[in-house]
Amino acid sequence: MPDFLLQTDRHLFHFVNHDLANPFFDWIMPWLRHPPTWIPLYIFIIGVCAWKFKKTAVLIIVLMALSAGFADKTSAGFVKPLVHRLRPCNDPIVSKTTITRVDCGTGYSFPSTHATDHFAMAFFLIFLFYKRWRWILLWGILWAGSISFAQVYVGVHYPFDVFCGTLYGIFVGWMFAWLFRKIQPYFISALPGSISIANRNS
Repeated sequence: MPDFLLQTDRHLFHFVNHDLANPFFDWIMPWLRHPPTWIPLYIFIIGVCAWKFKKTAVLIIVLMALSAGFADKTSAGFVKPLVHRLRPCNDPIVSKTTITRVDCGTGYSFPSTHATDHFAMAFFLIFLFYKRWRWILLWGILWAGSISFAQVYVGVHYPFDVFCGTLYGIFVGWMFAWLFRKIQPYFISALPGSISIANRNS
C-alpha cells in the first residue's frame, strides 16, 4: 500500500476509534457486529419473502445466503491470507494506541469480511427489489454500513479494509442478483404494483 494511503488509513482509523468515542457507541457498536443481534431481521426477511413470493421465496433466501457464503469464503479464505495485513489491534505500531473494545482475534484485516458478507446480502436484496421498494436502498446501506463502521470503532479493522470489503460485497450482491434474474427473468414485472412492459409501451 502506498505510504500516503497507509497514513490516511491510520489517521481515519484513529479518528473513528478515538475521536468518536462515547459511552453510547461503546455499548452499541460491539452489539451491532455480533451475529445473533440480527437473527430477528433474518427471520423477518424470510417471513416477508414467504408471505409475498411463495415458492420463489426459497430461491431468494438460498441465493441471499449463498451471496454471503461466497463473499465470506473468497474474502476470508483467499484474499486475507494473500494480502496478509494485520488488524490494527495486532499491528506492532498501531496497537499501542488502539482502543480495543472486543477480542482482537488472530485473523487478518484486509478486507473486512463483516463488510463483504453484509453488503453482499444487502445489495442482493437491493438489486432485486429497488424498482419496487425504493426505501430498501437506504435501509440496506444503513444495516450493512452500521456493522462495517462498528468494525473500525471497536478496533479490529481499518477504514480501507471496510471500504474495499464494501465494494466487493456490492459486486457479489450484484452477481447473485444477476443469477436470480437469469433463473427468474420475469420476477420483477410480476411483483404487485410493478408496471409490465406491455403496459409501459401501450
